Amino acid sequence: MINFNFMPSGPIARYTVRLFVTRTLAVLVSLVMILMTLDLLGESGRILAAPGNGQAQLLHYVVLRVPMLVARFLPFSALLGTLIAFAGLNQHSEVIAMKAAGISAHQILAPLIFASIVMAGVNFVFNETVVVNSTRAVNAWSDADYRTVPPESGLLSNVWILDGDDLVRARHVGGAGSRLHLERVTIYERDKGVLQRVIDVARADQLPGGGEQGWALSNLTTYDSAMGVVSRSDRAIGLRGISPLRFTLAKVEPTEQDFWQLRRSIAALEAAGRQTDEARSGLWHKLAAPVSTILMPLLAAIAAFGLARSGQVLLRATVGMALGFTYFVVDNFSLSMGNVGIYPPFLAAWAPVLLFFLIGETVLIRSEE
Repeated sequence: MINFNFMPSGPIARYTVRLFVTRTLAVLVSLVMILMTLDLLGESGRILAAPGNGQAQLLHYVVLRVPMLVARFLPFSALLGTLIAFAGLNQHSEVIAMKAAGISAHQILAPLIFASIVMAGVNFVFNETVVVNSTRAVNAWSDADYRTVPPESGLLSNVWILDGDDLVRARHVGGAGSRLHLERVTIYERDKGVLQRVIDVARADQLPGGGEQGWALSNLTTYDSAMGVVSRSDRAIGLRGISPLRFTLAKVEPTEQDFWQLRRSIAALEAAGRQTDEARSGLWHKLAAPVSTILMPLLAAIAAFGLARSGQVLLRATVGMALGFTYFVVDNFSLSMGNVGIYPPFLAAWAPVLLFFLIGETVLIRSEE
């Protein structure tokens, strides 16, 4: 008699979930260890080149980077974990036994889908609470050539703005509201595109009025290109008429802000008449990216069906892996199209999910038939 319940029996569900979770975690740990080692080998020279850095800073870099790698490669680990689990079930004819007992392909897959939903929820919370902070800290630290960066809220790094014909680069933007300040600022004063002076400023603080009256500049070094003269001064007033919002809105990086903070940034961009396509695509992708974890068991399910003795288990596993790889390629391409405004932001984030859900369902139904 065919079982019309959505889930298989409790023991079978627990067994398949255990296989899926343990193999996914094993793949994730292995990937993170390998990629972290390669990443550290590539960055250790730059980290140790900064004065005062040593083993503690290398360890700090690892602590910041590991959460980013975990969040990025969890969906891929779920894909490989499902492939390994299903290939083993197929190889030992356990799938045949389940189907002989009247369990459909969707029922075999259902416990893994529920487990991946839990993983997706954990991944979203992990992204919003840990990964965004790690990303912001790593980017600011890297932009500062791994020198000490103040641990403060509202941290931005390497921000460029155009003020008339002049260019202003702030390597560090910290604080919020009236306490927002700039550090390691370079002002390129130009006249009709010709460079006149380069002013390096150690720190810039707002004067009362939110920047309309200018900024208090400290420890200036000025190079006059016309005269070839370098001069220094302790304090000066500059950057008149530049609102702090110019700096905070000049670089809205979705990976460095949580969901609600990014929504506020989008509202501020709209109020300032700025382009919001990239920020909106990033906002929707914050929801779509964890959902991709739920897709992975569906895309890998092709490895579970078909006779093992036919010699096609490896081929089916390869097809499942190819589907997963293709999803990530299409997802990155679609997000890029959304960032430049070619695709609507919602479509850029969710179209790959819908497309590969339909592909996965089609492959699963054909396999079941």
